[in-house]
Amino acid sequence: MSRLFIYTVLTASLLVLGCGGGKRSTAGGSGSKRIVIQNKGSDTLVNVAQAWAENYAKVEPSVAIAVSGGGSGTGISSLINGTVDLANTSRKMKDREIALAQKNGVTPVKHIVGQDALAVFIHKNNPLNEINIAQLAAVYGEGGTIEKWSQLGVTVPGCPSDEVIRVSRQNNSGTYAYFKKAVLGKMGEYKLGSRDMHGSKDVVELVAKTPCAIGYSGLAYANDHVKMPCVRKGDAETCVHPSSKTASDNSYPISRPLLMYTSGAPQGVIKSYLDWIMSDTGQCIIGKKGYAPIREVVCK
Repeated sequence: MSRLFIYTVLTASLLVLGCGGGKRSTAGGSGSKRIVIQNKGSDTLVNVAQAWAENYAKVEPSVAIAVSGGGSGTGISSLINGTVDLANTSRKMKDREIALAQKNGVTPVKHIVGQDALAVFIHKNNPLNEINIAQLAAVYGEGGTIEKWSQLGVTVPGCPSDEVIRVSRQNNSGTYAYFKKAVLGKMGEYKLGSRDMHGSKDVVELVAKTPCAIGYSGLAYANDHVKMPCVRKGDAETCVHPSSKTASDNSYPISRPLLMYTSGAPQGVIKSYLDWIMSDTGQCIIGKKGYAPIREVVCK
């Protein structure tokens, strides 16, 4: 789980408007009270959430926002249990999760806060330039037949075994769940034997150090030590590279919305914070982090 980050982010004048949002409070200096907005979940979104909190502190400096990761499943469980105000997720809540939340008196409301291209990562020296969804399913899916890089038509420098080392996420990850649905499809389940990482950053770091490896993660975690092949939906379709633009227009085959869930319609300080996230300022921040804004924005 990511380290806890606390930032002061809202004026004291809004405290009286905080009913139904940010209801956990903590004593500040001089005996004053600060509203704490608890924000937890997706590791894909955690860096953006931290940047939002840090920048919002400059706008509204007297409520603390506590940001932590742990995966979409962690954020959703915390929302169901009533211990967070905002749950960050990189997948939609499942019907059974919504039912459990409602049983606990929580009514989940979904807010789309950005768009992501779920990139495929390989070592920078890997000569593979493109891959299609069926090939990805054959690499990762149960019963899939691709085990060697030579089956994809390449010889990878530094990988004498020719083995495709699969790097994945743990099963509480929204990225894990979305890749399973969008890529594995009818194959349904992952093969056993993948290296399952806690966070998106961990996936990319392992691929960067492992010539035989392939992984998947949010676009914002790309760096100069890995390569991102373009992805075809089918053999006859255009191969599309992951980017903010191709995520925004959904031309990239594995693009997805990035979400925050609240319990009921947001009110008070929670609504003020979400409105700011949806503003040009908030959306420019997510753009600078490598994801796509939810609409066209003007950035200073």
